[in-house]
Amino acid sequence: MGATCVLMASVLWGTTGTAATFAPAVGPLAIGAVAMGLGGLLQALIAAPSIRREAPRLRAHRGVALLGALSVGAYPLAFYTSMHLAGVAVGTVVSIGSAPLASALIERVVDGRRLTHRWMAGAALGLSGTVLLCTAEAADAHSGPGARSAGETVLGVGLGLVAGLTYALYSWAAHRLISRGVTSGAAMGTVFGLGGLLLMPVLLATGAPLLASWSNAAVGAYMALVPMFLGYFLFGWGLAHVPASTATTLSLLEPAVAAVLAVLVVGERLPLVGWAGIALVVGCLAVLTTPTRTTHRPRGLTTDQSTGAEVSGLADPGHGPEKVGTG
Repeated sequence: MGATCVLMASVLWGTTGTAATFAPAVGPLAIGAVAMGLGGLLQALIAAPSIRREAPRLRAHRGVALLGALSVGAYPLAFYTSMHLAGVAVGTVVSIGSAPLASALIERVVDGRRLTHRWMAGAALGLSGTVLLCTAEAADAHSGPGARSAGETVLGVGLGLVAGLTYALYSWAAHRLISRGVTSGAAMGTVFGLGGLLLMPVLLATGAPLLASWSNAAVGAYMALVPMFLGYFLFGWGLAHVPASTATTLSLLEPAVAAVLAVLVVGERLPLVGWAGIALVVGCLAVLTTPTRTTHRPRGLTTDQSTGAEVSGLADPGHGPEKVGTG
């Protein structure tokens, strides 16, 4: 169930690039601010009763909540500007592709987890697929006019790495709050609500084009309500059942969905190597979501009903890094 929720969220996130093509006059900062800003405030509004009930527990972990909120505020600005400077393909792949590695590093350093062979295999497939997809789309983009300067590309890649790190940080922060007894609604509402407040000045400064036409306003409303509000609602449910590193790895589905929609809706063409990349991403998802079958369950071993993964002081064989020093 947790992996399914993350995959559904990734499908919704994959629609943002296609949606943005219907509002070409709206800049990347405005798109990011309206999507994460309004979407985050709406999450906080819906979760307000839970946030009030769990306020003491949230205050006890206010440092984690604040780190998550700062990351939410920074992520869309870095992500959409990265796509604007380096191109949609490169910006998306660097941002989303670097997040699983950042998540694994955070969990290793902060939580004392080590990587399982299954996670590494899935991550290798997924990252290989996104690199192939990026190569195919970038080659197609540079075959025509509008080539970018080296400086713009380097800056875009750098901002993509910032986006990947902040995505990993707010995913880890939300998972940390949930693992400390905060419900997913209260955790996501707090982190994204505070992050949304941080984005409001950016929206006020850059959001005028969103009101210039009904189509621009419709794109802004869609971005805030569907991929961001509904998508991160599903992502929060997923984080309650899988580690942040697994969730960010599963979200490698996002650039694959974006590429397919670009072909079907926008009319772009995807070379064969791009389809091969999508196939590798699907293979990554299969590796990470297939339940582990066991014929013998030692005493004291339980099963995570949402994923079929075994849970104990031993290594979790299928879902991301395992805890060091337990069992």
